Amino acid sequence: MMSMIKGKVDKVLEKAISRKLLVWITATGLMLTANLESADWVIISGLYLGGQGIIDAIAKLKGA
Repeated sequence: MMSMIKGKVDKVLEKAISRKLLVWITATGLMLTANLESADWVIISGLYLGGQGIIDAIAKLKGA
């Protein structure tokens, strides 16, 4: 039972991590091609990555 729950949590965390990386890579690519201002890149990165970090921390606390 415990390993089943751990497996589900691992899958959720893997998806969250890959989404964070995908958002960062996309924003960086847009900034490098001059389709996104550097200030906007900072806002996107900070809000999304920070928000997801908080969500991940809460998920870990609930699982612990």
